[in-house]
This record gives sequence, C-alpha cells and structure tokens, in this order.
Amino acid sequence: MSMAERKRRLVSDELTESALQLLALKGFDAVTIDEIVTTAGVSRRTFFRYFASKEDVVVQFLADMGAGMRADLAERPGDEPPSVALLHAVRVPLATCAAHSDRALRVVQLILRTPALLARFLERQAQWRGDLTEELAGRLGLDPGRDLYPGLAAGMALTAFDAVLQRWSNSDGAEDPAALLDQAFAVIAPALDSVEG
Repeated sequence: MSMAERKRRLVSDELTESALQLLALKGFDAVTIDEIVTTAGVSRRTFFRYFASKEDVVVQFLADMGAGMRADLAERPGDEPPSVALLHAVRVPLATCAAHSDRALRVVQLILRTPALLARFLERQAQWRGDLTEELAGRLGLDPGRDLYPGLAAGMALTAFDAVLQRWSNSDGAEDPAALLDQAFAVIAPALDSVEG
C-alpha cells in the first residue's frame, strides 16, 4: 500500500469512526454532516470526497462485513460440512462486533431502528447472499443458476445472522452473539448439511 493509499485509508477510517459514534449517540436524523466533519477535524469537501451521504458511511461499514464473510468462506477447508463453513463465515462480522462491543451494538441498533439504514442493510444483505451463494456453489461443484441449494443455504445462514443481531440488539448487548449464533446454527445445520442440487 502506497503512502497516499495509507493516508486515504486513515482519513476514511477517521471519518467513519466519527460518523458512527455521532450517529449511534444522537440518532441518524439528528446528526448533520457539519457535525461529523467538525468531530473528525476535516472539511465538508473532504467528507464528500469519501462519502456521498451519511448513509454511505454506514453502508461502507456494512460492505466491509460482507467482504469478510465471503473471504472466510473461500478459505475454509474444502471437505468441511457446509454448516460449519457457513457458521465460520457468518461469525466473521460478529467477531468484529465483539472486538468493539459497545460501538458495534450502538451501530447495529442504529441500523435496525432507522428505516433508511435498515433498507440499505437489506440491500447489502442481498449482495452478501449472492456472494455466499457463488462461493458455496463453487465449493460444492453446483451451478447457482440451476441448483437451488447454494442460494437457500446462503439465505438460511444470513437469516440466522439476522436473528442473532435482532436478539443481541433487543437485549442491549446482554446476550452473547457468538453463543446465539451457535444456537441458531444448531437449528439449521441438519438442513444445511443435506446438500442437494
């Protein structure tokens, strides 16, 4: 990574961090871009060089989550049962949440409670489902355009992920998301491991 790319990444990370903290603290509608740039110590022009809107800050946070899931699924051993491989893949963003528990909880609650952000989250999840479907189909030698299994399995894994996020959010972080995910996958594992085209 060049020095310019590192600097760009640092500015983007600082803007994202400042925006997410403010949005989680005050609510999506109450925060202005001027407040974000003041907190981050940058100009409006700099903000708009990185993001088109407040929503885009959150969407970038979500995009990073999805990329991590697909990458982890691609790295799982080829002979691993689909339920185990998908569990590990979906666990990636939850591990990120656990590492930054307070901030992650506020961001998740913000997303789930703000209709505009929830809509963008669901759009991203559709992309994640497509990515996981393709990756899973490749692992199993199936055709995602013809075989139902890869899309259904990816959808089930993301439904489990959603259920865990909702439960964790509703408990205000009292419940352990990793334990909840294990419980959810215990329910869906038999279906995930009956692979059919």
